[in-house]
Amino acid sequence: MTIVKVYSTPYCPYCTTLKNYLKERKIEFEDINVAEDEKAMESIIEKTGQKEIPIVEIDGEIILGFDRVKIDKLLKIHD
Repeated sequence: MTIVKVYSTPYCPYCTTLKNYLKERKIEFEDINVAEDEKAMESIIEKTGQKEIPIVEIDGEIILGFDRVKIDKLLKIHD
């Protein structure tokens, strides 16, 4: 089973777009609100060196931003 984590905030429009994209394709994901979870934010900064969101983690692979091509490739989505 593929494990998908989305690091986001509730007020980020790109995060909302990404989450809607995954929901439309019926991809289950864990939504991690880094505005409320300081340890998660520190962890993702340590992994990526980035503070920008959204960040998607798919089976340990990190994708910065809403990069549909990379997301589709890792999730094997073919439109």
